Amino acid sequence: MPRRFLQRYMPKPDTLRRQRSLRFIAPLIADPGLWLLTRRSVANAFSVGLFCAMLPIPFQMVVAALGARFSRCNLALSVGLVWITNPLTMPVIFYFNYRIGTFLLEAPVREAPSRISTRWIAEQMHDIMPPLMLGSLISAVLLAIIANIVIRLIWRWHVSHHWKRRRLKRRQRRACIESEFDD
Repeated sequence: MPRRFLQRYMPKPDTLRRQRSLRFIAPLIADPGLWLLTRRSVANAFSVGLFCAMLPIPFQMVVAALGARFSRCNLALSVGLVWITNPLTMPVIFYFNYRIGTFLLEAPVREAPSRISTRWIAEQMHDIMPPLMLGSLISAVLLAIIANIVIRLIWRWHVSHHWKRRRLKRRQRRACIESEFDD
C-alpha cells in the first residue's frame, strides 16, 4: 500500500486530541503506535475493522477501536473500515451472513414478508439470531484473514515494484552518463 496515499486521508492525532468531543478518549489517541502506517499495522487494521464490520452488534466503532488498541494496529483504519456496513449495505451484508448461518445450521430460511417492519423482526428474532450470529462470525473471521493476507501481499508487491523502478532508473542514468563520457 502506498504510505503517502494513506497518510493523505488519515486524520492527524493532534487535531483529534484538540477536539472537545474526543477528550474522553485522549489516552487512546495519544499512543503513537496506533497511528503508524506499516505493513503489519495496516494489514491488522484491515482485519480488525472488517471483522467488526461483519458483526451485527451495536457500537461497532468502539469494538474496532478497542481491537486496534489490543492488536496494536492503525486506529483510524480499523475504525473507518467499520463503515463498510453502513445503513445502505447493512441489510445486504447481514442477509448474506444469515444465509450462511442457515446453511451451516441446516435451518429453514425465514422468508421476509412483503413489508418488513420492526415488529416482524422482533417476533422472528429468536429464530433469526442463531444463524445470523454464526454466519456473521464465520464471514468475519474469513474476511479478516483474507484481508490481512491480501493487504500484506499488495504491500509487498508495491514495495518490490517500487524497488524495481528505482533500479531501472539507476541503470538508465548510468547508461546516460556512460554515453556522455563515450562522446
